[in-house]
Amino acid sequence: MKLSHALMASAAALVPATALAEAHMGERGRDGEVNIIYWQAPSTLNPFLSGGTKDVEAASLIVEPLARFDETGAIQPWLATEVPTVENGGVSEDLKQITWKLRDDVVWSDGTPFTAEDVKFTYEYCTHPEGGCAQITKFEGIESVETPDEHTVVVNFAEPKPYPYTAFTGGESPILQKAQFENCVGAAASSCTEENFNPIGTGPFVVDEFRTNDVISLSANPNFREEGKPAFASVNFKGGGDADAAGRAVMQTGEFDYAWNLQLAPDVIARMEAGGQGQAVAGFGPLLERIMLNNTNPDPSLPPEERSVIRPHPFLGEPAVYNAMSMAIDRPLLVEIGYGQAGRVTCNWVPAPEIYSSTSMTCDEQDLEGAKQMLEQAGWVDTDGDGVREKDGVELRILYQSSTNAVRQDFQALIKEWWEEIGFAVELRNVNSSVFFGGDAGSPDTFQKFYADVEMYANTFNGTDPQAYLANGLCDKAPRPETQWQGENISRFCMEEYDALWNELAETADPLARQSIAKALNDMYVQNGGMIPLVHRGRLSAHANDLGGVKLNVWDSELWNAADWYRISE
Repeated sequence: MKLSHALMASAAALVPATALAEAHMGERGRDGEVNIIYWQAPSTLNPFLSGGTKDVEAASLIVEPLARFDETGAIQPWLATEVPTVENGGVSEDLKQITWKLRDDVVWSDGTPFTAEDVKFTYEYCTHPEGGCAQITKFEGIESVETPDEHTVVVNFAEPKPYPYTAFTGGESPILQKAQFENCVGAAASSCTEENFNPIGTGPFVVDEFRTNDVISLSANPNFREEGKPAFASVNFKGGGDADAAGRAVMQTGEFDYAWNLQLAPDVIARMEAGGQGQAVAGFGPLLERIMLNNTNPDPSLPPEERSVIRPHPFLGEPAVYNAMSMAIDRPLLVEIGYGQAGRVTCNWVPAPEIYSSTSMTCDEQDLEGAKQMLEQAGWVDTDGDGVREKDGVELRILYQSSTNAVRQDFQALIKEWWEEIGFAVELRNVNSSVFFGGDAGSPDTFQKFYADVEMYANTFNGTDPQAYLANGLCDKAPRPETQWQGENISRFCMEEYDALWNELAETADPLARQSIAKALNDMYVQNGGMIPLVHRGRLSAHANDLGGVKLNVWDSELWNAADWYRISE
């Protein structure tokens, strides 16, 4: 299948109906081993301690939420019997309470019962005041969690919650086993290595061995609730390397069955597909390649507890500066060289779903002269002829970091050239992806710690409602020492008006009003120096021709239905 066709095809249609039927027949583990490669290697299997997609997705083979989002973006019950709504009585009329009924056929992989206490504990774990939780925005607005019986969870909100499906839904908010993690709350969370590397779960696989930033060995969960699943007895999950090697390993050499996030140029993908061993699958969700702007001061001369905490940044808070930086970028060229049909120009933090995508900004034309003029008028001038503009003794010198990846380094080189043309001095830095997207509070190189002026990466969100994602711009969600450098407000953006408008979104039920407020939040964040959006990216992965059951999911973990995967026999 050519890439252009992959973008338009439904992943569900890639497997014949007869083969799908065969997938539900036979004994658990009948198809041997499946080989998965993520060139960004997982560094933990506890998604609450990492904001990295690689870690969330690897963990989704083991730990599960109450509900998931399927390949169409629709919410589906998972560990719950149904999705609560006002109509079925699961959500109260005043929208201040949601009641989840748990399945009674679920046990943990160690054979112990899965109960409401595990769900309540997960809430307590992530919201502990002395801890740091990478997914804390999912629990925003919860006042308490009650457990009337072992199969009922009642979540109480402080205010009406028109969209109550953030906590315990999607791969980013799974359930942890209380018995395993009860001594790992608060400040102790990051030190529980055994628990974080070997979580007990309810998912289709269990961890046999976890080698951080390297290989994960898993085997079929003998206590998985669905008979005959998973079809694979074991998983060899390889991490590390690069996107090029991962793509070739599936589509050319056939060494692996699934390769994630093939951030490669279109012509490279086409050559790989010609190898005949596998095919690329792609789809557009909310994935955005962006440049985050540090709203704090990352000066290395500051003590570690102040660096990227002390406000303001020496110059990135000035509209003329960040607007000029955005104007200097040729986004259509970035799309062409980096992603082809798997990319689109965007000015938005939330590029999808379309109903939430703002149309108030344009950025599809580069304007270098306009950028120069904007800086000049704001008083940024090159007085000594060294090519770098300055004002009041401050020079426009920036450290621009990203993860190590061929496309990102191409982007860095081009953007450095454009920024230097308008009067910046730019130092480039790239960090190994496993480290950059890891959650190690002791590392100076994580994207959460943000020891740079600007940094580039991609991020997305689970589901089709951006409420929790937009909470990433709230003042109190910034990573800092007391949260063990966990938190989703990576730019340390902070505006009282933004916080107030987000609270309005959280309390608004009318769909059209929610769309309007979400767009306004998007615009407020971008126009006030939170980030520079670059490319709306399609999620592009590849699977072997004989791997059945794959349904590419851009709204949840790509491994969301690994229990349904199987080997197609010739």
